[in-house]
Amino acid sequence: MNRKNIATSTAFGAEFGYSRAVRVGRHIHVAGTCAQPPHDQGDAYEQAKSALQIIAKALAETDASLGDVVRTVVYITDTAHTAGVTRAHREVFGEILPASTLVVITALLKPHFVVEIEAYAILPTESA
Repeated sequence: MNRKNIATSTAFGAEFGYSRAVRVGRHIHVAGTCAQPPHDQGDAYEQAKSALQIIAKALAETDASLGDVVRTVVYITDTAHTAGVTRAHREVFGEILPASTLVVITALLKPHFVVEIEAYAILPTESA
């Protein structure tokens, strides 16, 4: 089966040695994604929207879309961020309704990050 790696746009991706997304056959795994400047300094809603936009871009580079997402895992650093993050998730996924897990954790890589999102997608048929 063919494998396609989508590079991260951050220096940390090269330093850590990971891809933003990996497609193997019909399956796409998008790495945990946080907002990037200038949105990384925003509130939970803004950070979640930014992360989801980065995820959408990575999916597009694998010939997938948000409509192909079957599961998300959302990490937040405080329950106070729930409303903003769930609002962003609902706006982006609307009728798609992927399976999702919301996890409260103690911290993310940078102190101002309040949300990180992973996504898993499956294409309906094998494509290029």
